[in-house]
Amino acid sequence: MFTGIVEELGEVVAVTETGGDSALVAIRGPLVTADARHGDSIAVNGVCLTVVDVDAGVFTADVMGETLRRSALGGLGTGAPVNLERAAALNSRLGGHIVQGHVDGVGEVLSREPAEQWETVRFRLPATLARYVVEKGSITVDGVSLTVADVGPDWFAVGLIPTTLKLTTLGARAVGDPVNLEVDVLAKYVERLLGDRAAGGDQR
Repeated sequence: MFTGIVEELGEVVAVTETGGDSALVAIRGPLVTADARHGDSIAVNGVCLTVVDVDAGVFTADVMGETLRRSALGGLGTGAPVNLERAAALNSRLGGHIVQGHVDGVGEVLSREPAEQWETVRFRLPATLARYVVEKGSITVDGVSLTVADVGPDWFAVGLIPTTLKLTTLGARAVGDPVNLEVDVLAKYVERLLGDRAAGGDQR
């Protein structure tokens, strides 16, 4: 479980194909690896990956074909910056919102509108996810917890403050770039519960 508050801007050191459609990625992140051990979880651009090994500030993780198909990780190459976050501790503050690290789909940067103190960025949204996104609700973009400022049939917009622009990959995302999206899991639970009730399920 994560909160969508990026701890560190890391860098892809290597991507090695391991046969079939899987890969082993090596990522430099001195902060997130300071206390990392084999089996720990680290979110990379919003994708929960399991640490295989740690050495001198670099951790490696296996990426399955399913993850490569359902996220934008497959497009990462050596030198690419990535947003990193360690799994949340039970005694930590929930600064963002509940994030699972399970990408629901890949979106696309549609436009960027700079303002004096912030920037409005609009993203294309897969049709299958549109019903989970509401104005003032939460969404995770490349692992960053954001508040939806505006929403349309197949897009949503967010306002990015200077800290987010400077300390995450979202500051450098260009129009047309793909981004990992995870909608608020609470919305999916509500949909399932209401669907079961409408179908005459157990209402206890």
